[in-house]
Amino acid sequence: MVKQRLTFLADFVEALTRRKRGDEDATRTALARPPLERATVACAVLMGRIGDAARVAVADQALSAYGDLEDGDRLEFFRTLRDAYGVDADRIRQAYAAWDAAPDAAGVARLFGAVEPRRQTLLRRLNLAPGATLRLVRMREHLLEAIRQDPALAPIDEDFAHLFASWFNRGFLTMRRIDWNSPAAVLEKLMAYESVHRMAGWDDLKRRLADGDRRLYAFFHPATGDEPLIFVEVALTRGIPDAIAPILTAPHDRDPAPADTAVFYSINNSLAGLKGVSFGNFLIKQVVAVLSAELPQLRCFVTLSPVPGFARWLGAQDDPRMTALAGALSRGDWQADPGLVESLRPEVEAVAARYILNAKARGDQPADPVARFHLGNGASAHRLNWPADLAPSGLRGAHGLMINYLYELDAIEARHEAFIRDGTVAHGPQLAEARAR
Repeated sequence: MVKQRLTFLADFVEALTRRKRGDEDATRTALARPPLERATVACAVLMGRIGDAARVAVADQALSAYGDLEDGDRLEFFRTLRDAYGVDADRIRQAYAAWDAAPDAAGVARLFGAVEPRRQTLLRRLNLAPGATLRLVRMREHLLEAIRQDPALAPIDEDFAHLFASWFNRGFLTMRRIDWNSPAAVLEKLMAYESVHRMAGWDDLKRRLADGDRRLYAFFHPATGDEPLIFVEVALTRGIPDAIAPILTAPHDRDPAPADTAVFYSINNSLAGLKGVSFGNFLIKQVVAVLSAELPQLRCFVTLSPVPGFARWLGAQDDPRMTALAGALSRGDWQADPGLVESLRPEVEAVAARYILNAKARGDQPADPVARFHLGNGASAHRLNWPADLAPSGLRGAHGLMINYLYELDAIEARHEAFIRDGTVAHGPQLAEARAR
């Protein structure tokens, strides 16, 4: 069995070499194996001693074979990554003993190298293939799905997250304004990736790109080409909006009234494989700077943001007051009853303010993911709006609640630092008053 495997390894490398010389028949014969076997063997070859040119070709074959895997084989592939490309316990013990005997910088470097799983080296080598970075992002998307079936695969995700944090460093991203003349492939991706407020079709997209009162900015990475990693949709309005429908359904006005407010109403992370990977703070600040230079009459920069964790959090509380409110909101009869809305509003705002300002997740971070993003970017929680989103997703996630986060240029960096250092949640008087009820 071992001899057969070694023969296949040799044939695999030789096939790639022959392909370079144009011997396609020999290549097809050597590579006519099941995708899982080809992917597994290609990874083993990649970790061996081969030249740089062969390494690029083998990495490409590994990722191509992975792309042919079905769900069940993907699970087996990830288990191989977990079991065959971990750490060498003896090497760690030896490196630690050497450092303990002589705790110098060289010993630290050897210890660091020993504790790094071999998977990280493998992923770096896979990234040599053409277009590999985006293919590895897709692989991590599959991995996150596989972890739901087999939580023991989680250590592999630590390696992906560690490497992606470096590869997708904020300094590598470039921002572009997207308009109706942008490449059709980019426009199609924006339509597909919009998850906050889905687009109804090309006319909807065209409205969101209208030059008079809309802007759309996307961030790109040089290794992923025209694949937008994150994009920000902006409405130019008079005053701060308190509901999303008027923005999404506003007819196109070729000569709109001069705007004094820029509203960030939809911010999308495009690729599921980059979940949890921070693109750095101050992304919004960069958009604000561009808008300020283009439209100096703008005086206010705010979001109109969903509160996606509110309904789930409210439903999990055991306080009788909150239980009663959750029941009243879940019944839904308030949606067509203005009087009932007004009677519920003070209680909704009071409980929502406590959620935004006090509810915590792991690491003492705000429980709401959108709050974490904007507060971490230096915004303040400015104003609660209810009811503001009566779409099914808005009702399901937040009982129709939305919030404005305010970006004030001269306070962004100080608020960011206070949030990171002390967990300070900057907020306006409306939330302070509502929490005190």
